[in-house]
Amino acid sequence: MPVRVSPADRIRHHIDELFADGRPLQEILEEVARLGAQLLMQAALEAEVTEFLGRDRYQRAAACEDARPGSRNGYREVTVKSTAGPAGLARPKLRGTSEAFASRLFGSHVTKTNALESLVIASFVRGLSVRDVEATLAEALGDQAAISKSTVSAICGQIKEEYERWARRRLDEVTLDYLFLDASFFRMHPGSPAEPVLAAWGITTGGKPAFIGLAPGSGESADAWAAFLADLSERGLASPLLVISDGAPGLIAAIEQAYPQALRQRCLIHRARNVLAKTPAGMQAEVKDAYWKLFDTDGLKTPPGPRLAEIIDARIGEMAAKYGPAYPSAMKCLTTDREGLTAYLRFPAEHHNRVRHSNFIERTFGETRRRVKVIGRLPGETSCLTLVWAVLDRASRGWRGFTMTSDGLRLLQDLRRSLLEPPRQLRPRTATTSQPADSPGTVSTVA
Repeated sequence: MPVRVSPADRIRHHIDELFADGRPLQEILEEVARLGAQLLMQAALEAEVTEFLGRDRYQRAAACEDARPGSRNGYREVTVKSTAGPAGLARPKLRGTSEAFASRLFGSHVTKTNALESLVIASFVRGLSVRDVEATLAEALGDQAAISKSTVSAICGQIKEEYERWARRRLDEVTLDYLFLDASFFRMHPGSPAEPVLAAWGITTGGKPAFIGLAPGSGESADAWAAFLADLSERGLASPLLVISDGAPGLIAAIEQAYPQALRQRCLIHRARNVLAKTPAGMQAEVKDAYWKLFDTDGLKTPPGPRLAEIIDARIGEMAAKYGPAYPSAMKCLTTDREGLTAYLRFPAEHHNRVRHSNFIERTFGETRRRVKVIGRLPGETSCLTLVWAVLDRASRGWRGFTMTSDGLRLLQDLRRSLLEPPRQLRPRTATTSQPADSPGTVSTVA
């Protein structure tokens, strides 16, 4: 590439080269996101210098009415901290100016993003729509900051194609011990309230994390969740041993319909929030401490199984009896669906802390919501799904699996046999088929 090409054009060229290599999207998505943030910041700096001097690069001052004294004098390399990680920028240097140049977006010294941080996030989100990314960047930074149409189209097209292939893939070879279900709400349409995106992920029999499914929902109704789970089943996903979710009634109904043989665990964190919401502020610390002590099994020698679940269930009853007279609503909330609060205790002890709540994916959903918060609304359902999928798909590669011990594996195998593979009942033997009529020991009757 020629030496006189601007730093922003160098970054654009680098992005185009990544797509030209034909590498899978998963391998280049993180690098594209980082380069995209770097490009926006570099283009913003160059656009500000152009506005300050009143002329473009290599344009003579005499040819511009509003030109100021001074000229560009190379670049100084700096590092900027952004949400996409450290980014190297070429800060333009000026000489011969009548006043010092100070970036409105970065300040006098470019060390971290401030106002531009929101712009980078918003542009990353809107980058899933060619029209929106062009409009956003043109309004904020001018034409010089816009990413080329070919680059935006390539990003949009590849993400959409990858998501659609992923959403249609077969799941026959995925066998789960644990299935987590949750939803997060995003605004997708103008004038409409936030709508849910339904998600499923799990832990396989080998202890590996697996991102299973993602789809829009008309609401967290039983019908929406039932359709979502039916699609997973139609693509070959077998019943897990344990399904972990919050207490949404529609979701619980769909789980019991789709996986009648599996055990169901209510998220203990969601239940804690519900109980505390019905407790006076002055007592919340005490009730919260008592609540989490219910599920402390460190001092118990009882192995995982029904007996351990019974012990914790008895503790729940004792807490309800203690606080019930003063806080009946809170204790009614605590004792609702008690079986759902203790189902995880039948599984390996080394898994308890991670299967007793559904907050595993909420942190990743939180990252997605943080990215879209600055623009308020995503530009449509397709953009929303592809964005959420892209974020979760990248995050899933860093999810930790579960430790599988020999004792834990035996317990899981026993649970699988008892829950999903119970022995078939033998047909009762009748007198006709069990013994010939004229064999010894039979009594014949004559009409």
